[in-house]
Order: sequence, then C-alpha cells, then structure tokens
Amino acid sequence: MARIAGIDLPRRKAIVYALPYIYGIGDATARKLCRMAKVPEDRKVDELSETDVKNIRDAIDSSIKVEGDARREVQQNIKRLMDLGSYRGLRHRKGLPVNGQRTRTNARTRKGPRKSLARRS
Repeated sequence: MARIAGIDLPRRKAIVYALPYIYGIGDATARKLCRMAKVPEDRKVDELSETDVKNIRDAIDSSIKVEGDARREVQQNIKRLMDLGSYRGLRHRKGLPVNGQRTRTNARTRKGPRKSLARRS
C-alpha cells in the first residue's frame, strides 16, 4: 500500500493513473512526476519499492502544492474575488455559474433543485 500526501493510492493501477487520485495532480503532472522520480509509468502501485515511493514523495514535495495547500490556495483565490466585488466573485457569492455558461435552462448543479412557483389565486 503506497500512501503519498495522506492519500492511499489504488493498488492495482499503474502509478501514472493512481497519482491523479491526489488533489492537485492531473495526468500531465503525474507523467512529469514519474519522469522526475525515474519510475516507469506502467509500474503498478503494488510493485513500487520503498525507494520508488520515497522518490515520488520527494518529487511532489519539491515541485507542486497538493491536497490541503492546494485546496486552501483555491479557496483563498475565490475569497479574494468575492472581496474585490468582481463579476466572478459575485457569481460565486450567488451560487451561479462563473464562466459564462447558459443559466436559463441548464446550471442545475450550481443552482440547486428547481424551486416551484407558488400558484397565485
């Protein structure tokens, strides 16, 4: 069991597909980390030696923010936009889509369940 950055990686997956389970690491970053740690991309997590895991941890620590630090930075950026009163900040505050998506018919994930209009009598 490889535990990196506080996350248990899935055992049967190749390391390049298991690393994106860590917040802040995507596909391209996972490949870059494998190259930096000199670990073959097709090696399964079960097959990693302790030195391989240590090399991957060192590569992550030296180059990118992951998990708590990355989440905190994203939240600070959103809070900064809201404090500035920018358009994007207002959209965040209202719970509406931020990047210009259509809201007349879609955006249910962001807006929440439909609110039925009370019938006037």
